[in-house]
This record gives sequence, C-alpha cells and structure tokens, in this order.
Amino acid sequence: MHWSRKLINRLLRYAIVVSTLLMLWKSLVLATNCSRPILVVLSSDGYSFYNLGDLFFVTNYPADPIRTGDVVVFRIEGRFIPIVHRVIRVHEREDGYVKFLTKGDGSQVDDRGLYPVGQLWLEREQIVGKVKGYLPYLGLFVILLSNLPLVDRLLSGVLA
Repeated sequence: MHWSRKLINRLLRYAIVVSTLLMLWKSLVLATNCSRPILVVLSSDGYSFYNLGDLFFVTNYPADPIRTGDVVVFRIEGRFIPIVHRVIRVHEREDGYVKFLTKGDGSQVDDRGLYPVGQLWLEREQIVGKVKGYLPYLGLFVILLSNLPLVDRLLSGVLA
C-alpha cells in the first residue's frame, strides 16, 4: 500500500503543476484579450527586427488602434501557424471599418500573395494581436523541444 500512496501523491503534485500552468495561461489570455499572448518565432528572414527563437508578447485591445508601422500577428484561413509582419497601410472608413495591408520586413512585395484568393486587405477579424514587446532567443528552448520529441518526453517524465 505504501507505493500506491507515493504514486497518488506524485500524480496529484503533477496535476497541481499542470493546472497552475493552465490557470496562468488562461489569466494571461484574459488580461491581454488575445488568444495567443505569447508566441515563439519559428522562422525569420534575417531582415526583420526579430530572430528565430524570439518570444513575442501580444495584446489585442479594441481601444488600442493598429497603425502603419505596427507589427501584427495574423491568421490566414487554411494556415495553422500565425504570421508576424508589419502593417504598411491602414484603410479606414468614416463608419469605423478598418482594413490593413502587411509586408514582411525582408520582403520586396506586400503580403497580398499570402491572403486568400481575391482578398487584397486583412480584415480586423484576421488580426490575432499587436506585438508589444519581445525577449530575444528565449523561445529557442520551445523550438528544441518541438524538434526533439525524446527531450520533451524526458522532461515530462522528470516533471512527473
């Protein structure tokens, strides 16, 4: 019976760690009004202000307008990974309708080739949020874990 108490104790400790991390993540989602408040740069063209492994902090407050020059995170239907590019033009109408044109810092042309066929501007609903800050290279650990599943399993085992 002694070994079963140890096992239950370990499982409960693991559950506490996991639930605490989930609560922290959900709190961050609520505080930033953003479904992805922290993002890791998975690729870089070498011409932008960010590098592979940088950790972005993203917010999506309706009262914080997106302007030309802002770096935004957006999603395109059919693509799993969000895109981080700079807004190069904002089109605003008097009725409050706003749309955006983006471009990668290292690209020669705008992102219209990335948008769905026939779409020339990003809609506000496609914007995940605006990058508010970043920590260089802090996300390299996440990239390492995703590329080396054995390390991920080993780390999970150690935590358990």
